Amino acid sequence: MSNKKAARKNITQKSKKQALNPALLWGGVGILAIIFAGVFLFKPGSSATAEALPREVSVTEAAALRDAGAFILDVRQPEEWNESHIPGATLIPLGELASRVNELPKDQKIVVVCRSGNRSAQGRDILLAAGFEQVTSMAGGIKQWTAAGFETVSGP
Repeated sequence: MSNKKAARKNITQKSKKQALNPALLWGGVGILAIIFAGVFLFKPGSSATAEALPREVSVTEAAALRDAGAFILDVRQPEEWNESHIPGATLIPLGELASRVNELPKDQKIVVVCRSGNRSAQGRDILLAAGFEQVTSMAGGIKQWTAAGFETVSGP
């Protein structure tokens, strides 16, 4: 065999050894997909079936969440609360919220409410930072809730 033929045969044998086996390649992709799903879908402390709440919901969506069992958290001041609030809501003024997060259920959806929607967004962010995963802010606050005709009560 000539030197050229021997060199060509040697190169062909090396190429066959270095070529990727398609079955192994797709098997590796499958393993990576399983690892990805495990890391992102089944992280500790979360439920793969838990649907994340949007950062903000409308008053209609908030009412539906309440009717489905969500915890309604009002972060206004006691004077504002006494004027009107959502029946069944719990009052924790925004300035006290960070030190009182242990009073809130971690296993329940929470809708944070205020007068117009600004403080409730801050309250939502405090709860998210404290590890609450199922929390949202009600857009428009109690003003929008009342304007939409939803029930309120007054007094302590």
